[in-house]
Amino acid sequence: MKGILGRKLGMTQVFTTDGELVPVTVVEATPNIVLQKKTIENDGYVAVQLGFEDIKERRATKPAIGHAKKANTAPKRFAREIAGEEMANLEIGSEVKVDIFNAGDIVDVSGVSKGKGFMGAVYRNNQHLGPASHGSGHHRGIGSLATVGRNNGYINKGRAMAGHEGVLNTTVQNLEVVKVDVDGNYLLIKGNVPGPRKGLVVVKTTVKPVKSVPAKELVDFSEKVIEPVVEEEAIVEVNEPIVEEAVVETPVVEEVTPEVVATEETTVVDEPVVTEEVKEEE
Repeated sequence: MKGILGRKLGMTQVFTTDGELVPVTVVEATPNIVLQKKTIENDGYVAVQLGFEDIKERRATKPAIGHAKKANTAPKRFAREIAGEEMANLEIGSEVKVDIFNAGDIVDVSGVSKGKGFMGAVYRNNQHLGPASHGSGHHRGIGSLATVGRNNGYINKGRAMAGHEGVLNTTVQNLEVVKVDVDGNYLLIKGNVPGPRKGLVVVKTTVKPVKSVPAKELVDFSEKVIEPVVEEEAIVEVNEPIVEEAVVETPVVEEVTPEVVATEETTVVDEPVVTEEVKEEE
């Protein structure tokens, strides 16, 4: 069995080349450090203890600081064991990255479930509702508990009642790894995983018989598709006649200088004046 520690960042969706939408959870898994190795000779079983996310020494206890110094690293916020011989060849202080998994691997993800606060018996334990009519004042209550009879009026330990819901260690099995990004230190896991955003999780090889499936081919939206540029030709509709604009020629007016005007003055011929006396003689 192999595994890695990480932090749940949230959910998103990706698309395959076939057009399928796949809901995925983003799990950030920066390089883990091997803090300790468990062997059959010393501990009776084989396991590797991994540490995730550095913290300041003033926020850690002295035993945690001394334990981390054996691996030449800083104290870790999150430490868990991964049992099995598949990672037994790792040495103390070595790094474990997300490339231990491949796209198509089937994993089990463990974490602490979301806290829901104080919840009633119907929601918390899926108990049956009371009568809904005929004046019943009991609808979502817990019902009879310590009746005198079979249990002699004694409430047995572990009785399902109302109380604090959530914040439980939970494991979701049979989840598919959709993508492994070594540069970004994250995994895309199909479906939802336990815990809130920024919750710490453990991703391990599944205990189910099917360990892997064919990897999905995802659409890479980062690649820019350059389409060829096609020159558009002018399209003339046949139904509409083409009207050509008439070209109006403007007359050219020559400038006339004062010298030309002086030379072109016209002469006036004086006509003879006929008086009335001359007319009578005629």
